[in-house]
Amino acid sequence: MSGRDARAGAIGTLIVLGPTAAGKSALALALADHYPIEIVNGDSLQAYRGLDVGTAKPGAAERARVPHHLIDILDPSEPFSAGEFRRRALPVIEEIRARGRLPVVVGGSGFYLRALTAGLSAIPPVPGALRREVAALLRREGLPAVRRRLASLDPETAARVAADDPQRTLRALEVVLATGRGLADWWRREPPRAELEVLGRIGLTLPRALLYDRIARRLATMVADGWVEEVVGLLAGGCLPTMPAFQAIGYRQLVRHIRGEWSLERSLEETARETRRFAKRQLTWFRREPDVDWIEGRSLAEALPRALEAISRRIGGVE
Repeated sequence: MSGRDARAGAIGTLIVLGPTAAGKSALALALADHYPIEIVNGDSLQAYRGLDVGTAKPGAAERARVPHHLIDILDPSEPFSAGEFRRRALPVIEEIRARGRLPVVVGGSGFYLRALTAGLSAIPPVPGALRREVAALLRREGLPAVRRRLASLDPETAARVAADDPQRTLRALEVVLATGRGLADWWRREPPRAELEVLGRIGLTLPRALLYDRIARRLATMVADGWVEEVVGLLAGGCLPTMPAFQAIGYRQLVRHIRGEWSLERSLEETARETRRFAKRQLTWFRREPDVDWIEGRSLAEALPRALEAISRRIGGVE
């Protein structure tokens, strides 16, 4: 580490964002050779224990090289919301800054990163009994039924939430049932208040064909690394396909293979299709984020110098 600027942590927090398979984690790790950093996970699925291969979770070697936070903090049965992520992330970031280090939040969960950097509306807490009731509806009748209920009560928010996003669908239904107002209405009437000082945002992107090729190669690698066996082990250990973690892309498709409903080939084809759609939605979301230094990094060797230049410029701009 060059110690180029140990004051970076005192200046703010760096965000590394972009679609799945764009190389965010590799870039963040490479930054550790140039700045005293600690990584804060901004991926909603890497927070779950046991979901390792299918979430491309950093391994033991990566975590030994650079401190990582907010990984393996939840059981697969526990729901995770943008608000809960923000609640857990803010004190972790402050502790990192207090150590004189640079917090680097890495992730592709756009709504979670937005909640962290821009704050959340002052929505009253949802009673635990109601949260359990809504979660039970998901387990009993499935995501389409939850979406129909949401659309009947809060069509505006329902139209904004992706059809394959159980976490945000559950959250939206909880809020409208608990408060009588939809999430979209809360956001409009009660603008969020930010508390996080952001040094800058580094956005990774790739030409679509190359990104889709990376997605395909990543899925093949995950299977070779034991993804199917991971899902078999989770189910054998008592995890249920209706649990929040199992709504993740890939996991629910592999459950259908393990149950004998689909071939492995079909499960992977469906996973690849959904992942491509998800990557497209991620890019659409992130393109709306303010003040992003976009880098088309076809390789780490190409992306790293541009990221370092952007960070140096940001640090110089606040001195």
